[in-house]
Amino acid sequence: MKRCFVSFFVALTAFARAEVGQVGSLADLRSLETQVTSVVESCTDCTISLVSPQSGASGSGVIVSSEGLILTAAHVIEGSREMTVIFPSGRQEKAKVLGANYNRDAAMAQLLGEGPWPFAKVAPSDSLEVADYVVAMGHPKGYDPTRRPPVRFGRIMAKGELDFMTTDCTLIGGDSGGPLFDLEGRVVGIHSNIGSDRQVNNHAGLSGFQKCWKKLRAGDSWGSLVGSQRDPNRPVLGVILEKTAEGMLVKEAPDGSPALEAGIVAGDLIIEVASRKVVDPENLVNLFVDFEPGEKVAVVILREGQEQKLSVTLGRLSEVYRSYRR
Repeated sequence: MKRCFVSFFVALTAFARAEVGQVGSLADLRSLETQVTSVVESCTDCTISLVSPQSGASGSGVIVSSEGLILTAAHVIEGSREMTVIFPSGRQEKAKVLGANYNRDAAMAQLLGEGPWPFAKVAPSDSLEVADYVVAMGHPKGYDPTRRPPVRFGRIMAKGELDFMTTDCTLIGGDSGGPLFDLEGRVVGIHSNIGSDRQVNNHAGLSGFQKCWKKLRAGDSWGSLVGSQRDPNRPVLGVILEKTAEGMLVKEAPDGSPALEAGIVAGDLIIEVASRKVVDPENLVNLFVDFEPGEKVAVVILREGQEQKLSVTLGRLSEVYRSYRR
């Protein structure tokens, strides 16, 4: 019965979207059906429900290693040190909350029981293209013993900043933190923001997770769910920039700013930060979503036609702003 339901749903959805050009024949439909069915059969057991013992709120997650490493959304574990894990079979275990990058809505937890655990492999999301097919799973409205994690099938609709993606997979409350799979059954995203119509939803891409993987596993938490630019604790260089034809011009490096202390002065052009090109002020803010105040970053500047590489200890926005206002 489960296979028949999945087959019928996939066939209808694929037929409705045949104009995309990815499904052009009955053979293509059958191949797509086989792929989605394989994803469902291999990934259902590692798609879990997460419940906070403190608030009782529930979300979803996915196990990505035989040792029990869990990926979920940062807003699912916010304020919790431990989560109750409910498997599709009804089995319950405990998981320790590890780290969270709230700028990316990305978080990790670790199962506390003995493995090995069912798990899915991960893959970078930056290789996905608009119109690629994906499979979404999760536990809408929380764990339900009368059904397995529902399967939603759709496409990548858009790719945004900070490795977020938008799909037309239908999601509702409780799905947050659940996995988005490619047709090889690899986790490529984690459900983040659910749209008001439930049919246009955002997912934190795995490429973003991978950029801060070590820090998340080590238990670090940083950032803000309301947006990194408004986070008073976000890391900054402490410079006033102007975009020019030549590049990002330092208009001012205030006294006491991390940039000035590292040797950056007005008139310098900032070319590169943390081995990534700087093209505009917003791009510079996005470069720091995986860093914390106090960390050192390499900054390449251009001064009088000569490139120089400096090491800057990042400051905290609120402290640098307070110092500048004085």
